[in-house]
Amino acid sequence: MERDTFSGLGNGTQVDNKVLQTFQKSFVQVQSILDQNRLLINEINQNHESRIPDNLNRNVGLIRELNNNIRRVVDLYADLSSSFARSMESSEGDSAGTLRSDGKAGQKRIRPG
Repeated sequence: MERDTFSGLGNGTQVDNKVLQTFQKSFVQVQSILDQNRLLINEINQNHESRIPDNLNRNVGLIRELNNNIRRVVDLYADLSSSFARSMESSEGDSAGTLRSDGKAGQKRIRPG
């Protein structure tokens, strides 16, 4: 299985490319939803400022959509958190850190390439 060092962790922890791709995909989804929320909020504000009854009624649906989007973002972040925790647990056995028999952490040498 192909592995890369994920420099964002700061300690040289190795993570599967598949895990990184999953994170990337989730972050793209989150950003897309947040962009959509920005547009929804702008429209809600314009409708509110117009004080036109039809626009104010439309805001009810827009606010529901905004709330659903926020739930989706929360769910995506929860999934990301779980995935990250699982990937760290699974990589503990074969990452740079080792546990010596005395219970203290040691270091393996990682060869580049």
